[in-house]
Amino acid sequence: MKTRALAAAAFPLLPLLFAQGRWVRRRTPILPSAAGPAEGIVAGQGEPLRLLVLGESTVAGIGAATHERGLTGAIAAALARATGRPVRWRAAGRSGASARQAMALAANLPDEPADAVAIALGVNDTLCFRRPSRWAADVARLVAAIRARVGSAPVVLGPVPPMHEFPALPQPLRAVLGARARLLDDALARLAPRLPATAHVPAWVEPGRHLFCDDGFHPSEAGYAAIGARLGAELARLITR
Repeated sequence: MKTRALAAAAFPLLPLLFAQGRWVRRRTPILPSAAGPAEGIVAGQGEPLRLLVLGESTVAGIGAATHERGLTGAIAAALARATGRPVRWRAAGRSGASARQAMALAANLPDEPADAVAIALGVNDTLCFRRPSRWAADVARLVAAIRARVGSAPVVLGPVPPMHEFPALPQPLRAVLGARARLLDDALARLAPRLPATAHVPAWVEPGRHLFCDDGFHPSEAGYAAIGARLGAELARLITR
């Protein structure tokens, strides 16, 4: 019902939304993915925890100089702090990937066990107006595909980014995409309890332009640190539980 109501409200605005979308694409700078290796280790005591982070451009590290300073490194650092153990991390990200397209990332994972998995998706599914029910089904299939490669590791579903806060988006495009993102995030919240050893961290944002990088669309390194701290803490809770 929420999806139909939003579609009805947005329909008269379609010409304006389309024009604003083209304007945003023209003016938004294309930033590179994070430099350096897509795997590494955070120091600690004892046997390393093996962390896999998979998803869209945030996992590719756009907005960060290196993966250590991006989302994957932030999650790994938070997980190491919470458990005291070393964390050996791997980032499998592709800019522009939807949940369905991320199946290719899962299929290309090395056949190696993982102790913890974080999934960060949602912006591209929001932009293509994926229905919440189909989005949730895509994510459920993705979780199953990842576990088929790495084992039955605990999984944290990251929040669908709160697009109503993106500085790069003008109104009313920002409001419409923000509402769509919230619908997808609500679908993740309903999905997580139905999957074994899976948790969802809801969308949130702290005020401040400093949490976004220069394009106004992706997190800055400070933004990645804030998001990664939440996801790493939730993974630690799942592991110790």
